[in-house]
Amino acid sequence: MIPESFKQDLLNRVDIVDVINSRVPLKKSGANWVACCPFHSEKTPSFTVSPTKQFYHCFGCGAHGNAIGFLMEYAGLGYVDAVRELAESVGMKLPAYERPARANKAESPDLAAYMERAARYYREQLKQAPRAIEYLKGRGLTGQIAARYGIGYAPAGWQNLASVFDDYESRALVECGLVVAGDNGKRYDRFRDRIMFPILDQRGAVIGFGGRVIDQGEPKYMNSPETPLFEKGRELYGLTQARLAIRKNGRVVVVEGYMDVVALAQHGVENAVATLGTATTPTHVQKLFRLTDEIVFCFDGDAAGRRAAWHALEVSLETLSDRKAVKFLFLPPEHDPDTYVRTYGAEAFLKAAAQAQPLSVFLLAQLKAQGDLRTLEGRSRLIAEAKPLLKRVAAPALQLQLIKALAAEVGMTPGEVGRLTDIRLPSSTAAPRAMSPQPPRVAVDLRLERELLRCIEACPELAPQVVIEWIDLQSAEGRAIAALVDAVSQGKAESPAALIEYFRDTEHAALLAAVRSENLRLASSTEDIHVVFQHTLAKLRARRQRARALELSARIEAGVASGGR
Repeated sequence: MIPESFKQDLLNRVDIVDVINSRVPLKKSGANWVACCPFHSEKTPSFTVSPTKQFYHCFGCGAHGNAIGFLMEYAGLGYVDAVRELAESVGMKLPAYERPARANKAESPDLAAYMERAARYYREQLKQAPRAIEYLKGRGLTGQIAARYGIGYAPAGWQNLASVFDDYESRALVECGLVVAGDNGKRYDRFRDRIMFPILDQRGAVIGFGGRVIDQGEPKYMNSPETPLFEKGRELYGLTQARLAIRKNGRVVVVEGYMDVVALAQHGVENAVATLGTATTPTHVQKLFRLTDEIVFCFDGDAAGRRAAWHALEVSLETLSDRKAVKFLFLPPEHDPDTYVRTYGAEAFLKAAAQAQPLSVFLLAQLKAQGDLRTLEGRSRLIAEAKPLLKRVAAPALQLQLIKALAAEVGMTPGEVGRLTDIRLPSSTAAPRAMSPQPPRVAVDLRLERELLRCIEACPELAPQVVIEWIDLQSAEGRAIAALVDAVSQGKAESPAALIEYFRDTEHAALLAAVRSENLRLASSTEDIHVVFQHTLAKLRARRQRARALELSARIEAGVASGGR
């Protein structure tokens, strides 16, 4: 893990206003900065950045976080990559703890330069290749879309890159996949007489290539090999170009080929990406879910397409949440996305994507097709086949709905299906247990906990004054207060941004984000917050005293009653 001390130091050095303003133009508004939210469509700015608190919050869609969180959401970066990019922007170096692939990347900084030079060469060669240009025009592509995706051409010939790289014998050219070292010791260009599609990382740097033959030939598509820069299972073609369209449309369409992505973009469907000659991976799904709540996998309607879709379904199950959706679009057997959009147009494709089959429908249909549900054996097989899949569903509400749907198909109760699949269901029909008499309890007004939490979040220096015994720890607000007090005592509250980082991915994160947004809206002075804190603390003390008095009275009454028998 990245040391907490490093993250705190990093967040103290960066200015979130600079980080965001370099990507989204901000305007001064009072003590804060505002803009139209980059994470949803709006006409009136509701995206607010606090320079004093070093966090952003959108009052429209609820997007919230510190500088690290912004890079993760806006650029679609993973956590480590976001920290690294932020650190590099202020001259800090990430501690050397990462996995070997990344370490190799750090040790070979020249590989990226080799890839960029090769990409420029291929683009220049395309201008001098009439046959390649005619091929692209024949596929309905314009020069503008070719330029947007950096499409180029690798000419025929075995050592064309020798004219680009004086050090053609360098190990680096083999290491980055541009050159192949033969068994006889001779070298040759990996890509020859192919249309070249640069593969970009999340920062827009070239990390690999896909090459497509112009005429007949095998393989039709050739990808760069795995290198320190390029891991097929982590990258998606076209994601850099599609990122903003994905956010705007609220969904991403995943297709199978480079040409599908480019052809869709040519017709105005700009929210498409493609896997890179490999099956969908959990990393692909996680990366896309950081950008949108809906993924539509678009496959051919043949048997191979349905196998690919089933694999995508399986790897998606563990990354799902009840706020995320995976859908499947199967095109007619005679079409792929490229030919479909050229034949029927963008509007028809977008309509088909919007009406794509939900994961639940595809899952149940595939399972039901494996047996005859008119027989006991067929229904039993359905449950057996469903069991490992249901156990992998990470979205609790969806898991329950699938169990209920399966129960209806096989004539069982959800509880019976739950027991057969070893899934514990929430109990809604259990008989209430006999309860022993409880002493009277003072009605808890959680507005006091909420107010106290708001004060501590705004002014962490108040935390040591909190008496935990006065707090209702059965409430989410009470538990958050206790956690906040503990964080302050451990020195984790150097800044609001550091607190956001400390509570990232914890049970308190959403509640604390909501409280921060309240503070941002109220914009109370420090003096006012201190006054409210003391008044709230006094009310909590009085509430605790009333509760003790009631408990004492109840014990006295119980003693009198038992003595009189």
